[in-house]
Amino acid sequence: MRFPHTVLLMLASALSLSIGWGIRGNFGHENGAMIPGALAAMAAVLLSGREDWWNRIAYFAFFGALGWSFGGSMSYMQVIGYTHSGDSASVLYGFACLFVIGFLWAAPGCAGTALPACRDREQLTSMFPPLTAVFIAWCLQDFAVSWFLDVDPQFRQRDPLYWFDTDWLGALVAIIAVLVLAAFRRRFDSATSLILHMAVGWWAGFLILVVLLGWRMTPPRGDNWAGCAGMVVGMGIYFQRHGLKALTSSSLVGGFIGGFGFAAANALKLVGIKTGWETNWHSILEQSYGFINGLGVGAVVWLLARHLPKVSEEPRVRRWTEHYAIIFVMIGISYLNLQKNVGTWTKAGAVPGALYGMSAAVWFNLAYASLALLIMSRLAAQHRRPIALLSLSALGRGQLLFLVFLWWMVVGNFERALVLFAPQRLVTEGVIF
Repeated sequence: MRFPHTVLLMLASALSLSIGWGIRGNFGHENGAMIPGALAAMAAVLLSGREDWWNRIAYFAFFGALGWSFGGSMSYMQVIGYTHSGDSASVLYGFACLFVIGFLWAAPGCAGTALPACRDREQLTSMFPPLTAVFIAWCLQDFAVSWFLDVDPQFRQRDPLYWFDTDWLGALVAIIAVLVLAAFRRRFDSATSLILHMAVGWWAGFLILVVLLGWRMTPPRGDNWAGCAGMVVGMGIYFQRHGLKALTSSSLVGGFIGGFGFAAANALKLVGIKTGWETNWHSILEQSYGFINGLGVGAVVWLLARHLPKVSEEPRVRRWTEHYAIIFVMIGISYLNLQKNVGTWTKAGAVPGALYGMSAAVWFNLAYASLALLIMSRLAAQHRRPIALLSLSALGRGQLLFLVFLWWMVVGNFERALVLFAPQRLVTEGVIF
């Protein structure tokens, strides 16, 4: 790969993750973190020069989103607060913890991004059934918890399921889901094994670091960092057991760049605050951190593009997973985040709380459901009645997916901010636009 092309790859990856990270800050948590993961993976692959990867662009977006989502469970604002304290020991502790959080966020993120480049089609598409089982189980968990428990998020310590404010239930439900699926299928496969390695690793990290040793990073804030540490170790053990050296290297390269990036971006923010200029410095921190993380994704993809052999799509098993990945990215990720806009609109008085006897949230859900049906029916009919827009080359289809998803999230994010706009938003929405 020539030098100018390498620069473009790195720049596109960095800008994509920076934009996505700025949007993520407005939506938060695991759902928000999927946005930059999908964008950066697509940008890097589109500029990788690997034609064999362009056919997998939806898979890169799907697994890139999932990989970066895990870090969204970790709490870090109090850690950032330590770096503002003025006490040398607290500042040092804050920067050290930012490195840990950054590493634990980027390691699975870059591993997820790299996964479609390192597995053949059979291995890659076999991930979808157990992942679907986990997704369904998590949806049932959310429904059951919201149905039987009515706890104010501001007072979640009163939640009977509260345990150091961690996602212990989600990790447990994932283990149960894949075990039930394995019992139904009467077999374990490598995909099920990976999920079990990560979920059991999460529990091991949480129980050893927090429950047994009492290492709490920012009490009373959540300690999902410990579960993520165990999850990354479990993931690494799986990679080593299956000889997946490229995935191990991807997670380590991305992890160290991410750890350095979080600490470095916060240091730059502190320098900016020292100037006395009043602006949204936290947003500058997040977009700067996203930019550095994007350089990590670009570096990983560049290394993989140079050293990995060509991947084959034959035999083309589980063709349904291609549409699954597209729908997950376009409809799933966008809905999980943009449905939060409704509360912002109604609270600001920009949208009525109810329209013709139905709440604004119901109208939003109906609109998204109709949109999902339209896209799914169009994808299903493409092989029988192709339309020119979707009959492009693999590179063209990848560019189309990237562009539509990018603008979908940029516009959706702007809609969220517009009803309560302030001068400080220019640093976020203005830069993103």
